[in-house]
This record gives sequence, C-alpha cells and structure tokens, in this order.
Amino acid sequence: MSAFSALDHLHMARALRLAERAAYTTRPNPMVGCVIARGEQVVGQGWHQRAGGPHAEVFALREAGDQARGATAYVTLEPCAHFGRTPPCALALIEAGVSRVVAALRDPFPQVDGGGFDLLRAAGIEVDEGLMAVQARELNRGFLSRVERGRPWVRVKLAASLDGRTAMADGRSKWITGPAAREDVQHWRARAGAILTGADTVLADDPQLTVRLPGIEVMPPLRVVLDARLRSLECARVREGGAPTLYLHDAAVSAPDAADASFASVPSVAGRLDLGAALCLLAERGINEVHTEAGATLAGALLAAGWVDELLLYQAPTLLGERGLPLFAGLGIDAMDQQLRLRIIDQRQVGDDLRLLLRLAG
Repeated sequence: MSAFSALDHLHMARALRLAERAAYTTRPNPMVGCVIARGEQVVGQGWHQRAGGPHAEVFALREAGDQARGATAYVTLEPCAHFGRTPPCALALIEAGVSRVVAALRDPFPQVDGGGFDLLRAAGIEVDEGLMAVQARELNRGFLSRVERGRPWVRVKLAASLDGRTAMADGRSKWITGPAAREDVQHWRARAGAILTGADTVLADDPQLTVRLPGIEVMPPLRVVLDARLRSLECARVREGGAPTLYLHDAAVSAPDAADASFASVPSVAGRLDLGAALCLLAERGINEVHTEAGATLAGALLAAGWVDELLLYQAPTLLGERGLPLFAGLGIDAMDQQLRLRIIDQRQVGDDLRLLLRLAG
C-alpha cells in the first residue's frame, strides 16, 4: 500500500463516491466509478448508471477526450475484458492511451477475473490494484457475495422497543419507530435486489413492500414471499404497486397461473423451506442483496442457520413490556457461552430512534 500516494487516495475516494450514486439503479451489475486524472487535475469522471448501459470508464473517457492520453484512470473495480451488452472497458482504456490504471479490486466475475488487468499490462499500461480495497468491497458486498459465495448478501431489518419487543402480543406494531426511521428504511429497500418476507407477515400485515422515494430513480426490488403452502395468496397488496413478486413454495404444492406474480418451488427440510436453497435460487436470478422484513420466526431461522450477514436495527425510545413479541424465535440459546456476539458497524440517530448496523463478531 505504500506505493500509493495521497493523491491516489484522493482520486480513488472520489471514484468510490461516484460509484455509490448508482446504488438504486445498477443491479445486478456492481457499482463502479471511474476518475481520469492528470496529476491533481480531474479531466474525466463517470459511473456505471444501469445494467446494459455504458460502464463508468466509458463515461469518464468521453468527458476526458484527448486529455485521457497519458493520464491515470482510477477505477473501483477491474475494467471488464469481455464482450457482453457493452464492449470491454479494458480495450477502451487502451485505445484512449491512458498510461496507468489504478483499481481498488480485482473483479471475481468469471468472465473478467484478472483478464482486464492482463489486457492492460499486455498493452504496456502500468496497473496497480488494491487501493482502498476494503471500502470497495463494502460498497459492492452484495455483488461480491453473489459471485464469490453463490448467494446474496442478507440483511435483516428490525424495529424494536428498548426492551427488545417488535410488536404487542396480538401482533400490532404500528408504529414503534418514528417517521424518520420509516423513511430511512426506504433507502435500504431501494438498494436491495429483493425484499424478503414470510407468509405469516403477509397474513398479519398485508404489506405492499414497495420502495417509496418520490423523485428518486429506483429499480423496483423483487418482492419474495416464503410461503410453503401458498396460504397467503388472498393478501394481494404484496402483488400491487408496480414491483414484481415471487412466491417460493414447497415442490409438493401446485402453483396457480397468475399474471401478477411468479412462482418457484424450493426443497423442504423437516417441513420447512430450505433457506439456503432459496438464497441460491435468488442468486441465480441475479439478486445481489436481500433485504428481509419479517417476523421473529423467519428472522430467527435465518440467523440460526448462519445466513444473516447484517442486522439493521431501529431501536425506539419506548417500552412494550414482557408480553410483547421478541426480535427472534428459535435461536435455542440456553447458556451464556452460546450467545451470539455482534459488532456495531454503524450507529446513528434517525429522528427519535437509534439505528444500528450490526454484524456477527469474529
């Protein structure tokens, strides 16, 4: 890392900020930013705005024009080396005559995976990789999870009182958190490829599970309902609002013909849908991030099985009492040495509520 200068860090930080602008529109592709600079002067910049459209390097090269020759290109992910819906960005950089490429990460996508770097080096371009790699991985944790692990990044969103209750005993939960927290959730929904819930939540709340961010361009996430017996079909709001809906059900259950939803079967284990198989199915459909909004049973099952990558917890300054419903069910923790330790990734005040982003320790 000592090979990178303070100026290198400055330009890469700018590229990462550019990449993040497409958090709601670029999936299933990764978020990528590019800055082309001649010393301190930025002569071109861009970001990948949506799948099928020009990549970040193309936008930056268009802006730079002839000034790209002899310049340094800073990219948050290895330039692609294959012909897909767009030509290879590595070739575009070569043709533009850049002299150096600094990349945060190698792209693990099988059709790239070092091939872009090889093309650049073969053309005599200096290539340095690894600058601000931690930040770049964090930005594209969903894409990297899908490509490297074969499953999406899974986030479970929770709203609870100070005493850890998510609803009253009869299931009523509107509203534990304030309007600022509920608006904040919309941004987390928007960056996800899928919003996951269970049949019990659909039956209890009849949610719509859409993104409501007026004036902001968003690709509607796929709404996924885990419903082994398809017993929640009469609750129709989850099929309204212009977003696609997918029901995952037991293979022994026949799916109906429906114009407003699609269906896919998932293997069952001990009478319950195989959550791992469900996540693999979503990855095969190009889902990078799964945002889960469900009750204690599904949240607990995901956590107990080790499928949860992060918890998004909104804690309200209120008490619901011992008869309220818990955050998780079925964890089977009976002793202190079985406790699940979490580490706080981020914490901030959102209106009157506290928002915590947590991941398992270790």
